[in-house]
Amino acid sequence: MDAVKLDKLDRRILQALQRDGRIQNATLAQQVGLSPSSCLRRVRQLEEAGVISRYVAVLDGSKVGAGLTLFARVWLKAQDADTTNHFIQAVRDMPQVVECHVMAGECDMLLRIVTTDLASYRQFHAHELTRIASVQSVKTEVPMETAKLTHALPL
Repeated sequence: MDAVKLDKLDRRILQALQRDGRIQNATLAQQVGLSPSSCLRRVRQLEEAGVISRYVAVLDGSKVGAGLTLFARVWLKAQDADTTNHFIQAVRDMPQVVECHVMAGECDMLLRIVTTDLASYRQFHAHELTRIASVQSVKTEVPMETAKLTHALPL
């Protein structure tokens, strides 16, 4: 898919929305220097073009029982389309897996997994992740500290 051409005002709108997706249109318009109607029209155009795909609430995992983040490198038994698609479909149904990336390089898949603690991850690893038929092996990385976490894209 081709990138959408964004001008300075579009970028300012997107930066403001990335900071606060619930910002009122009048406040947003004032911040970016547009009339409210022009600002709303631009936001709707960005939504229709797929630049803004959705609005979400970003939760604090530690306050909702999902405070531990782990990364799992997964090697599959084969790299054909059926094996890969089978794995992807399986992890889509696992709420603990919040990201799944098909990799070029040493491992086949990289997962970001959130859970309560190491004991709950161990249960997930033993009873769900490694029981996916296409999985050959899994290596888990445990971060000691999160130095940066953002959902904002650089514009």
